[in-house]
Amino acid sequence: MDNKIKRIYVPMTESGFYILFCLQQPQHGYGISQLVRQMTGGDLVISAGTMYGTLSKMEKDGLIAFVREVEKRKLYQITALGAEILELEIRRIERLYKNSKGENANE
Repeated sequence: MDNKIKRIYVPMTESGFYILFCLQQPQHGYGISQLVRQMTGGDLVISAGTMYGTLSKMEKDGLIAFVREVEKRKLYQITALGAEILELEIRRIERLYKNSKGENANE
């Protein structure tokens, strides 16, 4: 993995995390925004500008790839690089959680 990509994406913004997380299955921007709203109980609403800017950047950086177009909506899916970045971020979040609870992060 390119260290530059790692530095750019870890740690991730909450929006970036949810976008990448949702793309473990092919999805379009509007579908992602609906999933995120549902997963967060409405606490996180991703604006169209943030959504499409993030999708464009992640595609350019190789974290996601265009899969196909359905009814004029572009579907994207996570790539192997994106999955690697997502796993790093999940481990980082789990470590933060464990430390916040006073657990040993190395266990």
